[in-house]
Amino acid sequence: MTSSCNTITVRPLAGDEWPLYRALRLRSLADAPAAFGSTLAAEQDRADADWAWRLGLAATSGRDRPLVAELDGAAAGLAWAKFDAHDPQVVNLFQMWVAPEGRGQGAAAALLADAVAWARSRNARTMQLGVTEGNDAARKLYERAGFCAVGVPQPVRPGDARLEQMMRLAL
Repeated sequence: MTSSCNTITVRPLAGDEWPLYRALRLRSLADAPAAFGSTLAAEQDRADADWAWRLGLAATSGRDRPLVAELDGAAAGLAWAKFDAHDPQVVNLFQMWVAPEGRGQGAAAALLADAVAWARSRNARTMQLGVTEGNDAARKLYERAGFCAVGVPQPVRPGDARLEQMMRLAL
């Protein structure tokens, strides 16, 4: 019997890594369209300059932490932590996704742990996220990390039948 040990590394995306960010974001939207508020159609038409601007600003803002998870050196996941525009004590977690080849190997937990640690290091009081109803693996991950459901599920987007449950973690 052989065993394989995969190495998972989580690191912030640098501003000049927008092609990698774009590739991961588009792949996530194609792989799990029901899990996100945005759509592949909306994102794939963005100009390169928009992708570069978005990641470049985030990498230097001090209010954002775009993350990539690497499995044995290959990009296999994405998450984005960002301070809330209306409440400086709250960090939102967006775009959490792990590629099929990285699932079940700890990449999601590693992304989440990095985002939470960053929020704590910035003296945030709360981290919040939305999880689409039916995405039981993601919900269980968040619950294991201490997140609790708050409020009632709301539509993912206006007019969308899919519902999203807000979850929060006190930091």
